[in-house]
Amino acid sequence: MLYLGSTAHLRALAAAALRPRPAPTATTAHRVTIVSASIGAGHDGAAAELARRLTADGLTVDRFDLLDLLPARIGRLVRDGYHRMLVQAPWAYQRVHRSTERAGGGGPLARALLRTAEDRMLRALPPDTRAVVSTYPGASRVLGNLRLDGRLTVPVLTYLTDFSVHPLWVADGVDVHLAAHAVPAAQARQAGAPDVRVRGPVTDPRFRPADARARGAARAHFGLPANAPLALLVAGSWGVGPVRRVARELRDSGAAVPVVACGRNESLAAQLRADGIDHAFGWTDDMPALMRAADVLVQNAGGLTSLEAFAAGLPVASYRCIPGHGLTNAAALDEAGVAAWIRDPADLAEVLGDLIDGPRGLLQREAGLALFAGAPDGPAAEIVRVSRTGARPAITPVSRRRARPAVRRLVTTAVVACTVWAGAIGTAVATTHDGPRLIHALGHELDFDDAAHFHAPAGHHPEGHRS
Repeated sequence: MLYLGSTAHLRALAAAALRPRPAPTATTAHRVTIVSASIGAGHDGAAAELARRLTADGLTVDRFDLLDLLPARIGRLVRDGYHRMLVQAPWAYQRVHRSTERAGGGGPLARALLRTAEDRMLRALPPDTRAVVSTYPGASRVLGNLRLDGRLTVPVLTYLTDFSVHPLWVADGVDVHLAAHAVPAAQARQAGAPDVRVRGPVTDPRFRPADARARGAARAHFGLPANAPLALLVAGSWGVGPVRRVARELRDSGAAVPVVACGRNESLAAQLRADGIDHAFGWTDDMPALMRAADVLVQNAGGLTSLEAFAAGLPVASYRCIPGHGLTNAAALDEAGVAAWIRDPADLAEVLGDLIDGPRGLLQREAGLALFAGAPDGPAAEIVRVSRTGARPAITPVSRRRARPAVRRLVTTAVVACTVWAGAIGTAVATTHDGPRLIHALGHELDFDDAAHFHAPAGHHPEGHRS
């Protein structure tokens, strides 16, 4: 079996990808704020690594969760509604994703919801903030509106965490969009972003290529077979999608032994073990070691975990992807040549075999590592440069925005709180012929008690499974 360290060419790429970064430049009272959202774990994961790098460069970094800035616990409603839609009615999520894509972004309800966070965002930002970075589309919309209205006078940057760029990612008023590759950069420009810069991915430095010795140690640590080819199956921090089906297909294909990372979905891990899938894990804080143990990553969402696999020199296959961003990410990764998209189950064994022990795997490892070698300074260095440059010329406040009376704001907040999830359901019903099925599937949406175990502890931004 071929491993990453078996060719001088790939060793050179790995060395370039892991080249020591320039020594931090001392700064005084230089502060950057990062705004993310605890939806899945990918947006928070990117924010955490950006914060670590900026802090290492001597900056003061503040982090906020957009969902915490929404009033009346609307943030929890949004997060749990999104989660339940993915689990109980993924076909409805696909309809919503397509309809908002055709519309060029969210509708009036989404805009009203994000407006409720603007004043809270301004109050949260420290007065000496030099730049604000968003790793979530909704946060970009809030910050972009504040820039357009002239109420925020420092640069705003959006770090695109996905390889595909939904129009929601591109917000008017954002100064700079940072992309990991030319493919998402081109999509962002097509969606109207005026300044897009390709600066490579951002991943935890613990994700790095492994030699045979490190691979063996990782397998022993997790109790995995020492010599069999292993396919690491991931499904985000929530463990969503047809994971049980894919695990059985991997096992039955004979191409690799499935090793399944179920995220926080402990019931899924139990079901897989009952299905005879011996290596099914719940949440782990040592994803780098689990990737070192594997020969190929099989994923269904195309988020931060795919980028971590590229950094680890692990070939990636997209298979039976979740609707919406899962499918568009698979297409973008395939277009970029960094991940195989297996559309036909009949091709599963052949493609995995080629990725594990064939020329296609070598080419994809090379392409994945090249993402990091091509932009050694990375997004964090670009954030520092933009923050030091300062804001672009002052923007004339937009007349459409005026301070609303307190009573009107209260009424708006109450209306949004009552209708945000109903609006998402209405969009799906309006774009499908099977509305009653959707309503039946989500009839108990507002019962949050049984969903609490899916949420990460407050302040915890692990590097484990992300969507």
